[in-house]
Amino acid sequence: MTGGTTDAIVVEGVRKRYGDKQALDGLDLTVRRGTVQGVLGPNGAGKTTTVRILATLLRHDEGVVRVAGHDVRTEAAEVRRRIGLLGQHAALDEELGGRQNLEMFGRLYHLGAKRAGRRADELLERFGLTDTGRRPVGRYSGGMRRRLDLAASLITEPEVLFLDEPTTGLDPRGRAEVWESVRSLVGGGTTVLLTTQYLEEADRLADRIAVVDRGRVVADGTPDQLKARVGQDRIDVVVRDADRLAEAAGLLPVPPDEVTVDPDRRRVGAPVTDRTAALAETVRALEAAGIEVEDLALRRPTLDEVFLRLTGEKHEESEVAA
Repeated sequence: MTGGTTDAIVVEGVRKRYGDKQALDGLDLTVRRGTVQGVLGPNGAGKTTTVRILATLLRHDEGVVRVAGHDVRTEAAEVRRRIGLLGQHAALDEELGGRQNLEMFGRLYHLGAKRAGRRADELLERFGLTDTGRRPVGRYSGGMRRRLDLAASLITEPEVLFLDEPTTGLDPRGRAEVWESVRSLVGGGTTVLLTTQYLEEADRLADRIAVVDRGRVVADGTPDQLKARVGQDRIDVVVRDADRLAEAAGLLPVPPDEVTVDPDRRRVGAPVTDRTAALAETVRALEAAGIEVEDLALRRPTLDEVFLRLTGEKHEESEVAA
């Protein structure tokens, strides 16, 4: 067993099949305590299957899975005492108020009436929902509703929290509210495993990101490490006069065969190794040549580029099962 006391989640060689479909094919993943682990992948890659196995909702066929130090197959009850799960769809009663919903979840977890009430008040305050605690959930905004759903998943103060596409369908304000809540959780020591379709979300929240494709982890690292796998930083220049585009291309501090030219956008660009030196040299050369510039920027590869490069062709399968 490779997992240590610093690891909140250890997945080794996990396989899961649905009929003739191999949902997980030797998945390996380790998540350190007190961190956010992002999991990215196309539809059908195995993200939701992985979350269900980790949360003891689904049994795997082969391999070893440990969460918070316990085996999900042989110690499922111990695992459930230590985890929280926020699925893709809200599990709230819209007729009840926010506080009533939290009290109900507390009673379902056998906290007792008084303790469930105290815990509901604590969570409403923590997520900035105290003033709306008596309002029916059906009148909440999307962001408020998702924050309440997140609060419900924390009713037992879990060590490990699984967030399965927690901001799907939310507007930018709602996503920002959930992101702030997740950051505060991790600051308090909670370990978070996050699956998401929003690559910006993973980039902002995750300490490490695992890219899953066809039931396997095909890459794992920090956001910057994954971006570095795609390619170097780039310098892009947009000139004001399209007639001077070729001249500008010749001034970039790289071999000519590495320069790309986009006449429609009046843009030239090239990969660079030393960001600061390349920028300074390019600015000096353009000024000396008297070439007017509309825009000049250093750009790092994005997670979108990482995702497309690592997962290859588009997947058209739905991840209803996987």
